[in-house]
Amino acid sequence: MNQKKFYVYIVTNSNNTVLYTGVTNNLKERIIEHYTGKEKSKSFTSKYHCYHLLFYESFNYINNAIAKEKK
Repeated sequence: MNQKKFYVYIVTNSNNTVLYTGVTNNLKERIIEHYTGKEKSKSFTSKYHCYHLLFYESFNYINNAIAKEKK
């Protein structure tokens, strides 16, 4: 059985002055979305150019990932 994974991740800008924490079930695609949307959107990550991955942790259950993100 192939169980879905959930990820908590932290990205930053190129100067390492801003942090953004998120939860996703597809880490690779989510980082690509942050990177490709950096000039097109008014989102936090676009505004501050946060797309450099600093940290991630995987979880089997979404509730555990959300709890970790809130910490």
